[in-house]
Amino acid sequence: MGAPGGPRTDAGKPFYRLLYVRVLAGVVLGVLVGWLFPHLATSDWTKALGDGFVKLIKMVIAPIIFLTLSSGIAHISDARKVGRIGIKAIVYFEIVSTFALAIGLLTGNLLHPGAGFGGGANNAAVATYAKTAGAENVVQFVLNVIPDSVVGAFARGDILQVLLFSILFGFALLVLGERVKALRALIEEATQAMFGVINIVMRAAPLGAFGAMAYTIGKYGPAALGPLAGAIATFYLTAAIFVVLVLGTIARIAGFGIFKFLAYIKDELLIVFGTSSSESALPQLMQKLERLGCSKPVVGLVVPAGYSFNLDGTNIYMTLATLFVAQALGYYLTLGQQATILVVAMLTSKGASGVTGAGFITLAATLAAISPALVPGMAILLGIDKFMSECRALTNFIGNGVATIVIARSEGELDRGKLASALEKGARAEMAGSRAN
Repeated sequence: MGAPGGPRTDAGKPFYRLLYVRVLAGVVLGVLVGWLFPHLATSDWTKALGDGFVKLIKMVIAPIIFLTLSSGIAHISDARKVGRIGIKAIVYFEIVSTFALAIGLLTGNLLHPGAGFGGGANNAAVATYAKTAGAENVVQFVLNVIPDSVVGAFARGDILQVLLFSILFGFALLVLGERVKALRALIEEATQAMFGVINIVMRAAPLGAFGAMAYTIGKYGPAALGPLAGAIATFYLTAAIFVVLVLGTIARIAGFGIFKFLAYIKDELLIVFGTSSSESALPQLMQKLERLGCSKPVVGLVVPAGYSFNLDGTNIYMTLATLFVAQALGYYLTLGQQATILVVAMLTSKGASGVTGAGFITLAATLAAISPALVPGMAILLGIDKFMSECRALTNFIGNGVATIVIARSEGELDRGKLASALEKGARAEMAGSRAN
């Protein structure tokens, strides 16, 4: 029954106080302002709302990863278990990434989104991406995982560098045992305090979503969507197929439903959609996965690693975009070349991880490996990349959540009772929220 003052859900909160309702309102309002008042939407202050929120979240990502992972490893009695979790995660990432790449190729071949496209390409517009892609390689990527200094890694917020140091620090705590008992307790208390900071920052999520969406629509506008609406629709459709069929099947095998999981993380999905950044919800995802029954060490290791090695949305984008560019330029790709795309894209997606504009950089590297003549065609996608990035971020985010649950289950580090209870509760809250709206 509804409580006085209007429909109430989620432990008695009025529906209009729920985070996902507020974020959704911010996204819708942002779209309207960007469409109707583009000059206001593209002002520095509007842009600052979105950028500022993302920066506030990124401010705490490195400390959260360090605290949760080092503390988690320190509480594992068998050091070999940490290595086993890491190996399982990498194998899982590679297998699922291959499915993502293959689905992108399959959809591109079936729907031919670039066929008959008459747009031209501006070579100068992609010069920066092509140059950066040429400088990136797997060896350089491996070296970049090692920070020049620990302070520098935290200052830059480099996830992989922080991850490496956190693992080493956690092993040191594990080896020292009872001698650092007080330090372990301090780290656990600092973790709680850091999540408290996140809870405070999340109050600004609706404003951040509004600012980011208003600026995007105001700057690029409906006009940018028109000529390439087919490419955008094809990408979103392909990503949806991947989430429902591939991740849904994996989730079912692991003992949970993909749609209940999506309902459970709906707040975070809206934040990712509004900001076009999967990092904007990384700390909340880690916190929710622990509440879902995943152990702290698994969450601390798999989620950060997934942000560099488990980029399902980016992989779909690379193969689909490669076919789109080739079709738009009238370039026929043989089956052998398409098979090469799978191998090259798998490598380039790792080599450019963490680089600004990584989606376009990896695309440039992939196109150059297939045929240098295709690289200028990237300019066709420049105008809609912002709209593509939202789907990439959402798919990456969902994939990392599913991966963590699967790895935790395989290690016996998943409380299945908590998993079932939390997902069922999330599904009921979603239904109640829908009725209240």
